[in-house]
Amino acid sequence: MDVVGLDLAGLDEPAGGGIRIDGIDLLAEPRAAQRRLGYLPDHFGVYVDLSVARCLRYAGAAHGLEGAALAARIGEISAQLGLADKLDARAGTLSRGQRQRLAIAQAILHRPRVLLLDEPASGLDPDARSELSSLMRALGAAGMTLLVSSHILAELEAYCTHMLVLRAGRILEHRALTGGGHPAGSDEPPPRRLQLRLARPDARLPQVLAGLPGFEPVEATEQEAHGVFRGDDAALAAALATLIAAGLPVCECATQAERLQDAYLA
Repeated sequence: MDVVGLDLAGLDEPAGGGIRIDGIDLLAEPRAAQRRLGYLPDHFGVYVDLSVARCLRYAGAAHGLEGAALAARIGEISAQLGLADKLDARAGTLSRGQRQRLAIAQAILHRPRVLLLDEPASGLDPDARSELSSLMRALGAAGMTLLVSSHILAELEAYCTHMLVLRAGRILEHRALTGGGHPAGSDEPPPRRLQLRLARPDARLPQVLAGLPGFEPVEATEQEAHGVFRGDDAALAAALATLIAAGLPVCECATQAERLQDAYLA
């Protein structure tokens, strides 16, 4: 994220163009925009001589939280990120994964609408990476918009719903990923890759699939097919019922999330 992240976080002034966070002009109203924004850079820091609780109190006070409201929020966020038993520990004694959780807690303590993260899984062990993915899904489900920059695209597949490709400050690609999860606040299910296989070849398969509602075939033979299905689980069940009613011996039906690396390279 680097320069782009600094611009979006309001820590540097862009060379051109404008930035709006939740509809607020970041350059005209930086404080109002930053109240709706959380930012975790790649090389984050914590105050190693302060306790976890004091780090959180400092971060909360910087965003205008105080008194009982701040204490309640610290209790809530420390429980959510598994830091409740570390509140009295010095930040400098925490493991890398625990420091990462503390840094994320500081970034979301004020309940931002948008969270910017640069290489959030850098240096984490497999268990910590899994916990981070679960946290990202939970934050997204709660309505927070997460903009994550990473050079290791496979790490994003567990919770990424959209892909945004930037080059020289311009958007090259911005689209939903098939099978990338259900975006918060959307009533429309995301498209998903569907793979079908018959127990034996049947020449009617391509023709039947061509008329199947919601299914966009990419490739179909007499025994196998794959494509994109647009619909919810009930629509998929109805589609399978149509295939079986047509006498096609369906023995396998699998949905697959689109690989982010493939989408990026394409």
